[in-house]
Amino acid sequence: MTEPRHDPVKDPIDTVAAIVAHDHTTPLGGDAQPDRPPRSQWLDVWDQFKSHKGALCGGIIFILIVAGVFLGPLFWSIDPTHIDIRARNQGPSLTHPFGTDQLGRDIMARMMAGGQTSVSVGIAAMALALFLGSFVGVVAGFFRRMDGLLMRMTDLFLALPLLPLLLVMMLLFREPLNAAFGPEQGIFILIVCAIGITSWMPTARIVRGDVLALKEREFVLAARSIGTTNSKMITRHILPNVLSPIMVSATLGIANAIITESALSFLGLGFPPDFPTWGRLLFDGTDYLQQYPERVIWPGVAISLTVLSVNYLGDGLRDALDPRIRGR
Repeated sequence: MTEPRHDPVKDPIDTVAAIVAHDHTTPLGGDAQPDRPPRSQWLDVWDQFKSHKGALCGGIIFILIVAGVFLGPLFWSIDPTHIDIRARNQGPSLTHPFGTDQLGRDIMARMMAGGQTSVSVGIAAMALALFLGSFVGVVAGFFRRMDGLLMRMTDLFLALPLLPLLLVMMLLFREPLNAAFGPEQGIFILIVCAIGITSWMPTARIVRGDVLALKEREFVLAARSIGTTNSKMITRHILPNVLSPIMVSATLGIANAIITESALSFLGLGFPPDFPTWGRLLFDGTDYLQQYPERVIWPGVAISLTVLSVNYLGDGLRDALDPRIRGR
């Protein structure tokens, strides 16, 4: 008579380990894949931004322009204010690729120096406008009692004619600021403040609308229910969620500030004649438009390329940061 065969007793720990290993190595239904870490939101933003060819080209062009005007003088060391009467009114050459002006100054060196001023004015004025607009928008959207007053003030600034207001500010504050900070620093501060103070209104309206929508979201209501102070709710929950429209407004604000500064310089109300900006170079070139049209072409092309590239960059950022578009 054959005795029954008994299997050896297995260690329970080995059994559990084998089951766990089997669960991780054998896909369920033949299609399951191992768990992967969640994809970063910024990678989705970058993928959407790359798909916008105009924005990608605009960003590359703007980076090249900024690098050219700020790093170019390291390789092209000609003084933009150096006067050489013997070399005046020369055309493009190896010595002077963009030619010289009526005083023999190198136009390429002046284009770089003018670009530094114009881009710096654009960035500084944009930063001031964003600060004012974001502050007014957050306060108006978060505090109901301040909404009416701040929005009526915003409407008042929007109703004022921009160019006459800038002209009045330039005439009133030019001399006091020049006496306090010098002719170059004084006019820089005046132009930045004038453009920033008259450009914050669109940002304020956009931020206010987003804050009004965020106030009704669950995470803000939950933060309020546990006694979170208003300052912490604004800094931790409101501001991080309105960065997208602020970033888009930043790019558009740079373009607006560069155009405004160029217009003021073209009207002769900007920087002094010996302090080059793209608008000033454009103004100086109009007197020689028939004989030397390239003097108008160079600053005009620089202004146009910068403004267009920044606008395309802003469009791409808007599409990339909008979750409704990014999800398509």
